[in-house]
Amino acid sequence: MSDAPAYTVVVPTIGRACLAECLRALAEARGHPPHEVVVVDDRPVPDGDLPVQAAGQLLDRVRVLRTGGEGPAAARNTGWRTVRTPWTVFLDDDVQVLPDWSRLLAEDLRQAGEDVGGIQGRLQVPLPPDRRPTDWERNTKGLENAAWATADMAYRTQALTRVGGFDERFPRAFREDADLALRVERAGWSLVRGKRVTRHPVRAAHWWASLPAQRGNADDALMNRLHGRDWWDRAQAPRGRLRRHLAVTGAALAAASCALTGRRRAATAWAALWTLGTAEFALARILPGPRTAGEIAGMLGTSVLIPPLAVRHWLRGTVRHRHARPLGGTG
Repeated sequence: MSDAPAYTVVVPTIGRACLAECLRALAEARGHPPHEVVVVDDRPVPDGDLPVQAAGQLLDRVRVLRTGGEGPAAARNTGWRTVRTPWTVFLDDDVQVLPDWSRLLAEDLRQAGEDVGGIQGRLQVPLPPDRRPTDWERNTKGLENAAWATADMAYRTQALTRVGGFDERFPRAFREDADLALRVERAGWSLVRGKRVTRHPVRAAHWWASLPAQRGNADDALMNRLHGRDWWDRAQAPRGRLRRHLAVTGAALAAASCALTGRRRAATAWAALWTLGTAEFALARILPGPRTAGEIAGMLGTSVLIPPLAVRHWLRGTVRHRHARPLGGTG
């Protein structure tokens, strides 16, 4: 594979145990090994060494950088800005490349025309074979159809330099990849899907994990400001349920307001609308799932809380980013 362009792998991490499996799988992939593997330690306070020994035969190519808890966008920027190869491949620390990944990546890179700025890997999310997937598992499964996800995304290093890399105003691993993709396309590059496949296991999560995930609505508000309200279509991103959450939350507020002012009939009507909206949301999450007692209880509880949380984070993001301007590149 000596005729394939050289590449460097950048893996941001917060020290999760899955990093060892990520590095081990990368070392076991055959065909076109990376020039370097840059592991970016983004733990606010490092507690022990990272398991880089799992990189095996690639260990002498591993470099560890530290960013001190600045977030995944900042960690990736720290990593790619040290890259000296034509291509930078971003992997998340919870993925596992398949054995033929390096060989297929070489094909992806060789076949990329001069206008191609990025090549996406294909994600494979395994689900339990003996039961229906939970709400959390189904959400993770959605990554298989996500566009330009940096769980496995190769970018031409020149393209990253031109657009300035990731926008660090995105503090979570959410939408920072879509924002980068749109800016790379706006700079004149095309983005394509490659042949290589990467396994993305579903990580363990508490039943309330969907609640902190609602912070991503603030990032959607930032995307609206930076890219216009049609960014959803251009980034091939699902719109989600924010409009329904606005309606359900509005009904709850109207019911409370009417009750406080003594308008009982109006309060009852608004409360009924809130109940119907909440029930529809809960059923949409319960019916496709395993329907165990624990899953049902978790879905009922979080379905009540998610709409107002989503609206709250969206409003806060709208206010916070009302003067935001697109990130400028180096030209």
